[in-house]
Parts: sequence; C-alpha cells; structure tokens
Amino acid sequence: MDQDRAGHARLILLGAVAPVVWGTTYAVTTELLPPGRPMTAALLRALPAGLLLLALTRQLPPAPWWGRLALLGLLNFGAFFPLLFLSAYRLPGGPAAVVGSAQPLVAAALLFVLFRQGTPLRRLLWALAAVAGVAVAVLGGTVALDAVGLAAAVAGTTTMAAGVVLTRRWGLPEGMSGLTATGWQLVLGGLMIAPLVPLLDTGPFVLDAGAVAGYAWLALPGGAISYAVWFHAGRRLPPTSLTLLLPLTPVTAALLGWALLGEALTGVQAAGFGLALVAALGGQLPAPSRVRRRGGVRGAPDRERDRR
Repeated sequence: MDQDRAGHARLILLGAVAPVVWGTTYAVTTELLPPGRPMTAALLRALPAGLLLLALTRQLPPAPWWGRLALLGLLNFGAFFPLLFLSAYRLPGGPAAVVGSAQPLVAAALLFVLFRQGTPLRRLLWALAAVAGVAVAVLGGTVALDAVGLAAAVAGTTTMAAGVVLTRRWGLPEGMSGLTATGWQLVLGGLMIAPLVPLLDTGPFVLDAGAVAGYAWLALPGGAISYAVWFHAGRRLPPTSLTLLLPLTPVTAALLGWALLGEALTGVQAAGFGLALVAALGGQLPAPSRVRRRGGVRGAPDRERDRR
C-alpha cells in the first residue's frame, strides 16, 4: 500500500512538471516571439519536438493505431496549439487562465457524455474551487477581453480535455513506448498546423536571438519533455485528477510576471492563486479509507480507480 501511494505521488509530481513549464508560455510569447505569428509558434513548438522524439525512438506504431494517433495529434496539438497561441496573442494571461482552469470540469463532462463514467463529487468541488481561485486572481486586476481570443481559449480547453480523456482511455498498444506515441502525435499535429501558417499569420517572421531562444524553449522543455511526462502521467491517473494540476500554469505565469517582468500582484490576486494551488493539490488526495475498502473487496478495476 505504501509503495502504491509512493508511486501515485511520483506520478502526480511528474504530471505537475508540464503545467509548471507551460506557465512560461505567455511570458515567452509576449517577450521573445515576433508579433502576429501564432501559427508559426504552434508549428515550431510541435514539429521539431516530434521529430526529435522519433529520432530517439525510431519506432512505427501498429497499423490499427494510426487513426487513434491522428485523432490524438489533432486534439492535443493540431487543434490545441493554434488555439492556445491564438488566445495567447489576443488575450491577457488572466482570462485565458480562468478558461483553462475549467478543464477538469470539461473532462468530467466528457467522461460522462462519452463513456457514462462519473467523477467523484469531492474532485468536482476541488475543480470548482480551482476555477474560483483563478477567477478571483484575475478579477483582482484589470481585465480586457477579446471575443476571438476568448473563443479560442474555450475551444482549446475543450480539445485538450478530450485529448486527456482519450489518452487515459486508450492507453498504449503492446510494444509501443510512450515517447513514440508522443512523437507521432507531435509530428502529425505539426503537419496539420503547417497549412495554417500562410493563412493566418500576418506579422513578419523575425528570427533574432530572442526568437530562436523562445522557439527552442517552447519546442524542447515546453514540447518534447513536458508532453512526454504529461502523457506518461495521463495514462495512469484519472483525467480529472491530472487536469486539476493545470492551475499550476497560471500560478507559474503570475509568479514569473511578478518576479521577472515587474507585473504587480495584489493581495487579492495572491489569495486567489493560493486557493487555486490548494485546490490543485487537494484534488490529488486519495479517497477516504471507507471508500477504498469498499472498492477493493473484489479487486478494483481501472475504471473504479479512475472514479476515485
């Protein structure tokens, strides 16, 4: 039992790496990348990272899995990355963070609609607390909304939640590594993004030292490494538990803005982010012992563990 708990804690810590790294996206986008190039940023975050992982693994997926990888590549990257950077270019980080923090609720809704799988009430309450915390933090400052950016944030949150749900549901075929699955998703998603670059990007492509550093950061730590550990944890943790780690992204973004960019952080905002952080951690707490004993009488299957 202690080993199970230790292994679960390690998975949570591993899954938390990705949202923390993603918390740098807004600062990198606004401070280092050329303006008016959201699709270029999305493409260069996905395709080089995927090619690097495939160069390391050198493995083809089983034939029946190409369709699944294409769908996951669309949800996790081909659609999500363009929507993410579109919202990053058009929205302040705060409103986008509020929408993104609702992802556990979206994941719970998708689990119920697609698979008739319920989510524990305690985890839904932690998810609501996370949304409330991020919302309080945003309302503690000046908020400016852009309709296109807000719509992109909502759509991006939905596609990423769907990707998390299906990643957990499908797992991996025998013999294929997680790095291989991540690499092919990144490559397929990048190829889906490529046609959007000339259609939607309007600014000049300026590749100075800052842009090179920004794109490299987004592709390596922000792409290959963070998504490899995210999917590794996502195949083993319940979707709502994993997505409850996402409030770590706006918390990290706020701390970076305060520490590096000189952005003000009021007491109300700090309290809101504190609530979001507590909710993210609280959502990882195990079920009460009475529930675990009842679920363990017959050897709880994966679906029973997911509901916890």
